[in-house]
Amino acid sequence: MSHVQPMPEKMLQKSQGQIAPWSPMLDKLLAPFDGVLVLRFPDNSSSRFGRRAHEPVGPDFGLSVRDPNAVQSLLLGRDPLRFADAYFQGRIDIEGDLFAALALKDQLPALRLSFGERLRALLCLLRSKLSGTRTTEAEPAPRLAGDTVQAHTRDENRRAISFHYDLSNEFYRLWLGPTMVYSCAYFEAPDMSLEAAQRAKLDHICRKLQLQPGEQFLDIGCGWGALLLHAARHYGVQAHGITLSQRQYELCQQRIAANGLQRQVTVALQDYRDLPGQACFDKIASVGMFEHVGLKNLPQYFGSVHRLLKPQGYFLNHGITHDEEGWDAQLSTQFINRYVFPDGQLDTVSNIQRAMERANFEIMDVEGLRPHYALTLRHWVHRLDASHGKALDFVNEATFRIWRLYMAASAMEFEAGTLGVYQILSCRRAAGTSTFPASRRYMYPHDGLATARVPALSVR
Repeated sequence: MSHVQPMPEKMLQKSQGQIAPWSPMLDKLLAPFDGVLVLRFPDNSSSRFGRRAHEPVGPDFGLSVRDPNAVQSLLLGRDPLRFADAYFQGRIDIEGDLFAALALKDQLPALRLSFGERLRALLCLLRSKLSGTRTTEAEPAPRLAGDTVQAHTRDENRRAISFHYDLSNEFYRLWLGPTMVYSCAYFEAPDMSLEAAQRAKLDHICRKLQLQPGEQFLDIGCGWGALLLHAARHYGVQAHGITLSQRQYELCQQRIAANGLQRQVTVALQDYRDLPGQACFDKIASVGMFEHVGLKNLPQYFGSVHRLLKPQGYFLNHGITHDEEGWDAQLSTQFINRYVFPDGQLDTVSNIQRAMERANFEIMDVEGLRPHYALTLRHWVHRLDASHGKALDFVNEATFRIWRLYMAASAMEFEAGTLGVYQILSCRRAAGTSTFPASRRYMYPHDGLATARVPALSVR
């Protein structure tokens, strides 16, 4: 993405238009920004902010204010997500480098004014209104947030999954690509295409699980069915998947029929807690699903998997983790739960492994894929941006902006190490000699020495 083009010299100076009443407070609050940002109003008044604002350099990005009231709410409001909400509603536009603009996110919690400063801001607003300065009446805000999830009951989880996944299959296809894999790809080389990296991820999972023809394979949270289809077609398993998303379920059924796999692959619209039976499956995978379970429900979740897995079977849990224990209220967690995943909760990888061990799983292998997810998300953001016009055939502008901001911010969180993603391979704990291979070589299609020479992925 390109940076905002340098503005004409006359536009680089602070003007005395709509921005003037707020300029001193904006100066104070935005001065720590490590770069240059331009704030522009509908009357073409503009100002530069940031540590390098007085240097003759082009801005890193611009904020175009469509509704002057947005600045008022930014300064005087108490909601820490007020900037994001203004962007989603189109009251503020981001011009240029979205990733540079997101560098502001760490500063937003500090956007606080003292009582005296708030009083002066209100007086500025009052003088502006009395002087006849026009302000734009804010339009009614669209409903952007999902229903609050408290206990992760079946109904809450179903509503939350529907909120996120039942938007439009075609919208997801625009940026996920034909595989429709909504989890991190596996880049065996940095220059792999997204499609090739997603196929490599599916194959990596199947090899880790040592899938064999005729085995019963379960995919918990199967999405649009990519792993089910891959495992059945290339490894000969009898595959069954479950999802809570009506649209995922429908498309998954269509893809099963289109591939002629009706005798080999089945899918159900079902909660993991309602899967019947005991020791039914040789191998089980859960990819990008356990983040929806809720931390308090992890014992029940892993207990259900343990019940369904055969004594010699393997279970692979692939999911996102956090660098802090628990899921305390902070800017990033509030953003995710309000706009993206109402039921999402993350924990550290050590706590996830502890929960698995308490459910009587033996941990066999752990692989971190953080650089892979960062690169995957940058691919997705690029594709989403390139498909903006087409995306609006399936979702509204606010939804498009939510996904754009969410994925760009997530890429930066993976790059910073705040978020991680791990594949944890386990088996039912049992006494005696392990049947697990003595070497990890079986997981890779090429010689381990050759694989080691592949360049490392860049984490920005």
